[in-house]
Amino acid sequence: MRREQDARGGREAGPAAGSGRVWVGTCGYSYTEWTEAGFYPPGTKADRMLGLYARRFPAAELNYTWYQMPRAEAVERQRRQAPPGFLFAAKLTRSLTHEVEAAAWRGQAAAYRHGIAPLVQAGQLSAVLVQLPPTFTRTPDHRRHLAALLDELAGLPLVVEFRHVSWASDRVFAELEKRRVALAAVDEPDLPGLFPALDVVTNPDLFYVRFHGRNARGWRTGNKQLQFDYDYSEVELREWIEKRLIGLAGRARRGLVFFNNHVGGQAAWNALSLTRLLGEYGLALGAV
Repeated sequence: MRREQDARGGREAGPAAGSGRVWVGTCGYSYTEWTEAGFYPPGTKADRMLGLYARRFPAAELNYTWYQMPRAEAVERQRRQAPPGFLFAAKLTRSLTHEVEAAAWRGQAAAYRHGIAPLVQAGQLSAVLVQLPPTFTRTPDHRRHLAALLDELAGLPLVVEFRHVSWASDRVFAELEKRRVALAAVDEPDLPGLFPALDVVTNPDLFYVRFHGRNARGWRTGNKQLQFDYDYSEVELREWIEKRLIGLAGRARRGLVFFNNHVGGQAAWNALSLTRLLGEYGLALGAV
C-alpha cells in the first residue's frame, strides 16, 4: 500500500521528531476489577472513578456510548466530574454501525449529535469513534452506508476504525483524507482478515491509536473478557513508539492513544507506562 510506504519510507525519527501533542488514556474507566488491580482504592464507587482517573490521565474514550444512545443531561453530569481541560472521545452508538435499521439510522444520528452536545459546547469532545464490525466488508452497500453516515455526522471530529482488511486501500485513505476523517491505527492480534496495523494519517489535525492487545486465542472466542486480556511489555510499547507513534506525531497536530485491554486493569497500567516512555522519547504530552 503506497501511503503506508510513503509514510515510513526513509524516515529517521529521532527522540524529539514528533511535533504533535499526544493524549494517552483508556477505553472506558469504570471497571470494578480495577480496584482489585490496585488502580482505584478499595471500595471505590463507580461515581468516583472518573474523578480519580482524571488525576492520572488527561483523556478517556467513552465506551458506554456504543451500547446506549448518550443523553445530554447524563453527559453533562459526567463532564462535570472531570476537570475543565479533560478530553473525551466517544464511541458511536451500535445502532449506527452494527445493528443498523435502514428506516431509523438517520434519526439515530441526530439523536447522537444531541446527546454529545454538552461535550461539543464545552470544547471537550476530542473525537467520535466510528467503530465498524469485522463483518462490515468493503462492499458497495457498506461503502454507501459509510459515506452517508459520515455525511450525517459532518462537522464532528470523526475517526473510523475498520476491522476488516478489505478497507486497507489507498482509495479509502484518499476519501477519508478528503473528508478530514481520521483513520484509527490499531494494535490487535495478527489474524487473517483483520485490519492491519498502519501508520496512515488522513487528517492533519488528529491521529488516533487503539491498543486492543494481542491475545489471538482469546480474540477467536468472541468473549470480550478473553479478547482483551493482554498485558503489553515495555519492549512492545517501545517498538510502537519507534515504528509508528513518533511518525504519527510528526504528521498530525494532536494524537489520542487509548488502551482497550481493560481486563484486570492492564489498560490503565500500560497507559501509564506508555506515558512515561513517550516522555523519555521527547514527545509532547497532552495534559488537563
